[in-house]
Amino acid sequence: MTFTGRVAVVTGAASGMGAATAREFAASGGEVIIVDRNGPLARQVANGINSGPPVIGDVSDASFCKRALETALERHGRLDVLVNAAGIIVRADALNTSDEQWQRIMDVNVKGVFFMSRAAVPHMRKLGRGAIVNFGSIWGTVGATGAVAYCASKGAVHQITRAMALDHVRDGIRINAVCPGEVNTPMLASERTEPVTPELMERLAATVPLGRLADPLEIAKVVLFLASDSASYITGSLLTVDAGYTAR
Repeated sequence: MTFTGRVAVVTGAASGMGAATAREFAASGGEVIIVDRNGPLARQVANGINSGPPVIGDVSDASFCKRALETALERHGRLDVLVNAAGIIVRADALNTSDEQWQRIMDVNVKGVFFMSRAAVPHMRKLGRGAIVNFGSIWGTVGATGAVAYCASKGAVHQITRAMALDHVRDGIRINAVCPGEVNTPMLASERTEPVTPELMERLAATVPLGRLADPLEIAKVVLFLASDSASYITGSLLTVDAGYTAR
C-alpha cells in the first residue's frame, strides 16, 4: 500500500492509534496533516514524520474542522484521505454521567466525525475520489458496562459511516469505519477508578481470546488498508479488529 502523491488528514493524531496512523501514512509516502487539540504532543508527532506544523484545535467546532481541511489544500493542493481518530471516553453508567460529560463526548466523538467528514466531501468530490475512515469501536456494536455515553457515541459513528457512504458512493468517495477492541493506548488507561498497574493490563488482556492487547500499529495498518486502492470495493463497512472479542 503506497500513498505517494496523496494527502491524508488525521485527527486525534497526537497519541495512540491516531499517532500510529499518521506515522504509517508518512512511512507509506503520503503527506500528512496532523490535527489535535494537544499542541505539544501533536508537534512531537509532526516533527517525527516531518509533516509540517500540526493544526491545533477542537473537532467539535465546525469552523475549525473546515479550516483544518483547508490547510491540507493550502499546503498540498488536494485531499485524498480523512481519518477521524479523535475521541474521548467517560467511564460511568447513566446515573453517574453528568449532562456536561454526555454533551462533551457527543461533541467530540459524534460532532467531530460529522463536521470533519462534511467538510471533506466537497474537496474529495472535486477529485472524483477519496476515502474517509472513521474510528468506531466494538462498543458501538455490542454493549459494555460503565461506558454508556461512549457506547452511544460510537453507535452514532457507525451510522454516520453507513449513511454517508451511501450518500457519496457516486461521488467516488468511500467511507468506512475501523472498530477496534482492546488496544494499548492512553485512552485504555484513562478515566479508570482503580490504579493502572501491569496487573490491571494483564487482566484486560486476559479478556481477549488472543490473550493480549492490540498494539496501535496493528489498528493503523487496517486504517491504511481501508484508505488504499486495495479496498476499492469496500464502502459503508464496519471492520472489526478485536482478536475475536465479539465473536463469542
